[in-house]
Amino acid sequence: MVMRTDDNSAGDVDYRTLGAGYTTYRRPDGRIARVIAEALGDARTVLNVGAGTGSYETAAHTITAVEPSLAMRAQRPAELATAIDAVAEDLPFADGQFDASMTLFSVHQWSDAAAGLREMRRVTRGPVAVLTCDPARVRDFWLYEYAPEVLETEARRYPPLRHLTAALGGTTVVQPVPVPLDCTDGFNEAYYGRPEMLLDPGARQACSAWSFIDDRARQGFDASLRRALGSGAWDEAFGHLRTRPTYDGSLVLLRATP
Repeated sequence: MVMRTDDNSAGDVDYRTLGAGYTTYRRPDGRIARVIAEALGDARTVLNVGAGTGSYETAAHTITAVEPSLAMRAQRPAELATAIDAVAEDLPFADGQFDASMTLFSVHQWSDAAAGLREMRRVTRGPVAVLTCDPARVRDFWLYEYAPEVLETEARRYPPLRHLTAALGGTTVVQPVPVPLDCTDGFNEAYYGRPEMLLDPGARQACSAWSFIDDRARQGFDASLRRALGSGAWDEAFGHLRTRPTYDGSLVLLRATP
């Protein structure tokens, strides 16, 4: 049994603070949604683990949502299914209960990612879809020059893809997911061509890695990026990204079948 001591937390993050305004900045992007829908195929019943506010849940599936954070459950729209208070590592469902399952931007927050994925495999007859980031590529993003602590945190938290595929078993296909220039789901790489957005404290707060650095580091980032934008140094180095339609970064989708 996996125990939790804070009903507002999810793994290593306290969403009482992080969750405020989350839906303003983390709105599902239709192009990423299509990749997820393709991975789920023609499944009717779908389990969403670490469901948060319900991003990427659609009426095309009968969704059962699992979310351990009270703060995030409270932000789910009324039209979505009420989320069950449970954790990935101890799912309260029968073997093979669901046609498919998914976990999106969540696996890096679990106390035991391998155990959680084995549980998802246990309760799922068909595909298991995992949207995550490849830690081997996280540091390649321009943000590393201005906030290395943030991307070091992300690289440390995201499990290596080989560990995820081993836990899922069966056959796993890893698909890179291009990030659109105007992506509405505001994780760090979503702002690859819009650096000014990361000067917004609300946008940063919606990315959990920023909660692991202190105020001094956040202020240092803000000052250094403002200087680089004002002097033209950022555009000299990275300005070509402002017009690149998509960015091939660390975002990937794993689709595992038995």
